[in-house]
Amino acid sequence: MRTSPERSRGRTTRARWALATGASLLALGLAACGSQLNPETVVRTSADTGAGDAAAGAVPGEPGSDPAGEPGAAPAPAPAAGPEGARPPSGPTGDGGDGAAPGGGEGGAPAGGKGENAADGGAKAGRCDGFKNQTGITDKTITLANASDISGPVPGIFESAQQATRAYVAYFNSTGDICGRKLEVAALDSRADAGADNQAYTTACEKAFAAVGSQSAFDYGGAAAAEKCGLPDLRAYSVSAERTACRTCYAAYAVQPNQVPSAMPAYWAKQAPEAVKSVGMLYVSAGAAPANAKNFKAAWEKNGWSVPVFQAIDVSEFNYAPYVQQLKDKGVKLVNYTGPYQFTVRLQQAMAQQGYQPEIFLQDATIHDQRYVEQAGKHAEGVYVYSQTGLFDDFSNKEMELYRAWLAQVDPSAEPNTYGVYAWSAARLFVEQAVALGGRLNRQTLVQSLAKVKNWTGNGIHVPQQVGAESTTNCVSIIQYQGGTWKKVSPGKYLCGPITDTGLGG
Repeated sequence: MRTSPERSRGRTTRARWALATGASLLALGLAACGSQLNPETVVRTSADTGAGDAAAGAVPGEPGSDPAGEPGAAPAPAPAAGPEGARPPSGPTGDGGDGAAPGGGEGGAPAGGKGENAADGGAKAGRCDGFKNQTGITDKTITLANASDISGPVPGIFESAQQATRAYVAYFNSTGDICGRKLEVAALDSRADAGADNQAYTTACEKAFAAVGSQSAFDYGGAAAAEKCGLPDLRAYSVSAERTACRTCYAAYAVQPNQVPSAMPAYWAKQAPEAVKSVGMLYVSAGAAPANAKNFKAAWEKNGWSVPVFQAIDVSEFNYAPYVQQLKDKGVKLVNYTGPYQFTVRLQQAMAQQGYQPEIFLQDATIHDQRYVEQAGKHAEGVYVYSQTGLFDDFSNKEMELYRAWLAQVDPSAEPNTYGVYAWSAARLFVEQAVALGGRLNRQTLVQSLAKVKNWTGNGIHVPQQVGAESTTNCVSIIQYQGGTWKKVSPGKYLCGPITDTGLGG
């Protein structure tokens, strides 16, 4: 049971601040349809059969998928090839050192690390005495569900969360087991639809031991189902108040909507004191984004910013010229946009067409994504992002190197992004907790253990997160796209500071 009184069912229905840090979660789900989709859920299962094999879920329409929607094992993909830069230039060796290529493990799989870089995080394994088979656990396997938006209005919107979960399972299965059991991923498609999310979690309750790394724009759909059956749901992000109130649900990215870190606005108040006095905040008018934008505005103004332009943009709007004119008329020097990267590109194109170039263009980690860079082209140059993860190409970060290597192993075409990082982190946290519990592992003990997790960094791949308390992190970094690459421009590893309470409720 959770100890924080803020976890009560009476919590306000304001959606979580996490949606604003990745606003495409709801915006993209709403942008393409005005009514719910058919909630039929596509079920895909991936399993590792031995050391060095990749856990690869069968994608609908590809070899290995079951057209009837029943779980079925899929073949492992070939090791990544392709253009230079598609994979990390090196991978950790079996003893945790440098120099081995990502394909240096058994069967062509990436090698692993030791200690904290080991798949079990160096956790002291609990005794296996008394370990019992139960829902989702057999003599040979432990099944983990991942319910993410794969199909629907924006195909593949959160495929990265599923890819990363499969990647970590592949990594773990290549190195060990939990009391003789390998991990399997039952890949469920929540289809950017509340009904489909509910159906996915109903399936997970019946067939999986826990859900790990899930990401859905309409995650409130399955919240009640998860809590009712006692399913531990360790998500990448949670984006709805209903998921927050679920007493068996946690997330690697944990937040409260009214708690906004002051480090980012304080950084810009010092670096660009004139620009922060003339800020334009534009945001997608979908789901919880308006409420989240209000929280940001309130927090940033408490930290010395002035926001003369605060404007919602409808998801169906294609003409951004009036919004750009508004920015020009008000003399805005710093533009902040909250929304999916596809809409960011649309806004930047409109600004270029009208000859408007603010001193600073700033967005959350939604655009820290190679697909944004490719679509934005020259407009990406110079943009700033406030991020809660490490740089994806920083291979001095051994956890990032592991993530990239194993991501390429399970899907050579996959792109790293913030959702994938947090799904990978969620999978690592599950493994460390399950290994430590050993024979005491069951749904209830896992939920109890997750409630105690503090300062979780996924082994250094992201800022400290308060998983158990689900309070907002107080740390961030500022990165910029310069000359074809992302570079960190803020000092130190992360900027950390006080949390600003917006006073708008949590």
